[in-house]
Amino acid sequence: MSLALPQAKKSLGQHFLVDGHYIGRIVAAIRPAAGERMVEIGPGPGALTRPLLGVLGRLDVVEVDRDMVARLSAEFPPERLVIHQADALRFPFADLGPDLRVVGNLPYNISSPLLFHLADSAASIRDMCFMLQKEVVDRMAAEPATPDYGRLSVMLQARFRVEKLFVVPPGAFRPPPKVDSAIVRLTPLPAEGVPYRDGAVFADVVARAFGQRRKTLRNTLKGRVDDALFAELGIDPGRRGETLSVAEFAALANRLVGGG
Repeated sequence: MSLALPQAKKSLGQHFLVDGHYIGRIVAAIRPAAGERMVEIGPGPGALTRPLLGVLGRLDVVEVDRDMVARLSAEFPPERLVIHQADALRFPFADLGPDLRVVGNLPYNISSPLLFHLADSAASIRDMCFMLQKEVVDRMAAEPATPDYGRLSVMLQARFRVEKLFVVPPGAFRPPPKVDSAIVRLTPLPAEGVPYRDGAVFADVVARAFGQRRKTLRNTLKGRVDDALFAELGIDPGRRGETLSVAEFAALANRLVGGG
């Protein structure tokens, strides 16, 4: 059963996916299989929820909008659709169990903080497949020394393999957003593949390096990294943070941990 499309709430950044072609492509990209534990963030009126449930049989969803929760509760039995009425930014995803698959059409206005929140639960996650603003996906997958490369790129690529899959145009939504969207897959790296030893130190180094993009590393990391350490690691302190690879950021952070 499919209900009439509700009124989108601007305060929640709602844009409902309605194009059957793109719904099918996204479900195919997710590749759901019966018996898997999956959670959908922001199911809205259920465009992805229905085809996913048709394969999985049971699905968890996290939805903050009470009106959407009421609609979903009326359409799906609770033994098939487990609804968590909660803010995804504060939801404890790891509590849903290991080998979790996370999917959803993420609200553009909270996408970056939500990705960082999910990264904290990476040990419990098998993979994540999201629809996001194309500009955000471009930043997530960016290479060093490109305009889109920044803190988000480094922090996510240090923990996940990031794959940009395809673009979804504004016309696939009601109401149509003013920007293109894109589908991205994130797969957690194995523990031995995570390049940094201390997450807090790594995050601090990255944040400082990108805090003032026009300044050199010698200035942005002043008081944290001296010229001797740059020389030891073969990193020119005259470079800017946007030119460093994830591995170079990790080398800096790990040396700080190792050196106390």
